[in-house]
Amino acid sequence: MRRAWVVGTLLAGLMLGACTDPSSGPEGAPPPPDVPASSPTTEHRRPAASERPPVKAPTVLYLGDSLAMENQRVLGRELRRDLRAKYTSAPYSGTTLCDYLEGTKARSLVPDRDKAAALVRSLRPDYVVLQFWGNAWGYTWCMDGITHNASPGEYFERYAADAERLTEQIATAGGAKRPKVVWVLQGPDPLTPDRIRRVNDLYRERAAASGDLVADAGKTVSPAGARQSWVQYLPCTAYEREHPDYCTQPDRDRTALHLDKDYLHFCLAPTTAEPKPCPVRSPGITRIAREITRVVGESLRE
Repeated sequence: MRRAWVVGTLLAGLMLGACTDPSSGPEGAPPPPDVPASSPTTEHRRPAASERPPVKAPTVLYLGDSLAMENQRVLGRELRRDLRAKYTSAPYSGTTLCDYLEGTKARSLVPDRDKAAALVRSLRPDYVVLQFWGNAWGYTWCMDGITHNASPGEYFERYAADAERLTEQIATAGGAKRPKVVWVLQGPDPLTPDRIRRVNDLYRERAAASGDLVADAGKTVSPAGARQSWVQYLPCTAYEREHPDYCTQPDRDRTALHLDKDYLHFCLAPTTAEPKPCPVRSPGITRIAREITRVVGESLRE
């Protein structure tokens, strides 16, 4: 019964993918007493300006689902501050890879003007960052009813094919100025942990096959030595200790990644019917955005 309630909550969150004032949400249950160690990648040390070699300011396009919807403002802030990036985001809640494909003739949650290839042609980005949880429950028409629960083999086959096709369309649209694709690896999934592991593997394989990049943002919201283990709380990083608004429970030296009733999203405010960027400081979102920014910055310096 509890599993069914949790699935329903996540389904609603995936479709809505927005946040509102946290005071409107119910009070949560007490957090678990034990907090796993954080991953080394969550320390987020920001080098001094003198340590960072000058780099070309990149043009970055950010596409994705409800996770990207809630992250988009913070990622833009990090990219602009660290890399002086010219940044555009066009996420749509509830989507998956095929929603951003051109030429499918399928109904889609993404309008034609915001398909990946269309945006690449108009914006000429250096990097296209893709963040998708991996729609597994048949939300979008373009998945043709294929779901992970009903047919996992067909689901992964279709997902891999869509990843390849999307990469090809982005490359073709870029022409002589082919943008680098940055595949964002997702954090642990408490309901279907093997599914998210395999989706992340597909992203790694696609990046390797196309000469693109991977940003393991999911590792920054995972316990050290337990990449596939979902947790609600992690120890505060050095950055979060220096900025108390991000160390949500400083007396216990830990920070919250998720709300009590939302295992998927990292915005520390409840979802609403109107998708929009997260309106409150949320450590999980900041960790994810910093890792994406780090990967883009390293690529520029190579």
